[in-house]
Amino acid sequence: MTNDRSLSRRERQIMDVIYELKEATVLQVLERLPDPPGYSAVRALIRVLERKGHLTHRRDGPRYVYSPLVAKEKARRNALRHVIRTFFDGSTESVMAALLDISEKNLSEDDYVRLRELIDKARREGR
Repeated sequence: MTNDRSLSRRERQIMDVIYELKEATVLQVLERLPDPPGYSAVRALIRVLERKGHLTHRRDGPRYVYSPLVAKEKARRNALRHVIRTFFDGSTESVMAALLDISEKNLSEDDYVRLRELIDKARREGR
């Protein structure tokens, strides 16, 4: 596993397919990718994802079946932490302001209540 766990656009697409299917062969991934590259390119990218620690595999006859090593929710949190550090200087407030600013729909009263509950919970937990 390498120290660089960040994902390229194509690597994210591959991970999305594997998360959706729970496990997949190279061919199954290839069939679901938008504007897919060749089989060999997908296989190479999957090997990179294994080296980065995102995937593992098992043999199923002549094929390898790949599955994620990290739960999707944990991967989401890790990716968001990276974005916060990289683009928002670690500021949660800046992230929240940006999210509210770019929201494509108005938040409902229930949305505001849920956000308030999450903020209150984080405050109680010292975050």
